[in-house]
Amino acid sequence: MKVVAFAGYSGSGKTTLVEQLIVEMRMLGLRVSVVKHAHHNFDVDQPGKDSWRHREAGAFEVVVASSQRLVVQRTFEQPTRLSVHHLLAEVYDGVDWVLVEGFKQSDLLKIEVWRHASGQPVRYPDDDFVVAIATDSPQALPEPTLRPLLDLNDPEAVCAWLIDHQDRFHYNPRPI
Repeated sequence: MKVVAFAGYSGSGKTTLVEQLIVEMRMLGLRVSVVKHAHHNFDVDQPGKDSWRHREAGAFEVVVASSQRLVVQRTFEQPTRLSVHHLLAEVYDGVDWVLVEGFKQSDLLKIEVWRHASGQPVRYPDDDFVVAIATDSPQALPEPTLRPLLDLNDPEAVCAWLIDHQDRFHYNPRPI
C-alpha cells in the first residue's frame, strides 16, 4: 500500500482535501483508507447499544460486524500513545492508499497543507519529510522551496501528482 500524510494546523484544510482526494481516488478505482489522529476523547458507540454495554462492562475489545461494516473498539486500561505505525498495522492489507491526517511529527512522507490566511507558520523548512506543499497562496510562502507546490483548491491535480509519484509512497512496515 501507499501511505501519505497531510500535515498542517487546524483550519488549514486538511480534512477537506483528504475528503476530496478520497473521491478522486475512488473514481480511479482505488481502495482508500484513512488514519486520523484525534486530539480529544472520542466515542463511536451509542449509550444503550449492546456494544456500548459490553464496553461499559469492561471488555478490552468489542468487535462489531455486519455485512457492510467492521468496527473494532479497544479500551486501554492506561492512557496509551500509539504511533502512526501502530495504526497503519491495523489497516486492511488490500488497500491501495492510506491517507493519514495529522501525525505531523511522524516520519511518514507528507504533504503540508498551508493557507496564508490561517496566520499559522509553515513546517517545511524544519521537516525533511514534507515532500510537497498544498496551498492556496504560494506567493506568500515565507521561505523559498524546491518542493512541488500543489493547488489546495484543485484536488484532481493533487491526486494526479500523488499517482504520478506513487512509487515514493510505498509503505514498508516498521517493527513496532
